[in-house]
Amino acid sequence: MNIALIGYRGTGKSAVSKRLAVATGKKAVSLDEEISTQADMSIPQIVDTRGWSGFRDLEQAVTAQYSAMDDLVIDCGGGVILRKENVVALKSNATLVWLKASPEIITQRIATSTERPALVDGKTFLEEIEEVLAARTPLYEDASDFSVDTDALSPEEITEVILSKLHPHS
Repeated sequence: MNIALIGYRGTGKSAVSKRLAVATGKKAVSLDEEISTQADMSIPQIVDTRGWSGFRDLEQAVTAQYSAMDDLVIDCGGGVILRKENVVALKSNATLVWLKASPEIITQRIATSTERPALVDGKTFLEEIEEVLAARTPLYEDASDFSVDTDALSPEEITEVILSKLHPHS
């Protein structure tokens, strides 16, 4: 059985996945890193050459590949929930944990990131985050088994909350 972390970028998925892997003895896998490795280009390059649809096709293939494996902590890209096939694949062999954060906290955490191209043209960074979160929140909600609000928590504290929800009587 796997643990899959879903949520917008900047909510702590990468940092928490590594800590959860150590705590559970599972292997941490970043779907975005795997997509980049398999495509032999960065995510912005993939989007530039293949468009968002081409990126989502790669994401779907990589999600299916890793969902079929076992004993993983999967750090999912923020948009993995946009395709129902990804959610079905992940849920078949994982507990889905939604890491949430407010738009203001996300903005602070990812303001200097160059790893992802813009999702909404002509908007400020905060406006883009608010717009994308508004659209994705119901999808994260439907997909997740439970959520953790990460605004005021360190990666270590988030890891502890997840472990306590996965194993409530430990």
